[in-house]
Amino acid sequence: MFGLGMPELIVILVICLLIFGASKLPEIGKSMGKTISEFKKGMRSLDSEKTEDEDKKEDKPQAKK
Repeated sequence: MFGLGMPELIVILVICLLIFGASKLPEIGKSMGKTISEFKKGMRSLDSEKTEDEDKKEDKPQAKK
């Protein structure tokens, strides 16, 4: 996990608590989760469009000269 152990994660959590406060952390986590899920959804959509385009190119017969 990127070379982060338990002590490093605890230090990061404590710093986040000091900066944002305990009441804001759930909101921040929720918004980050939504952002990540939307990003993944967009990447899957982009990947499926790319696959559809490749399938259409394969279905077209090549015109001979």
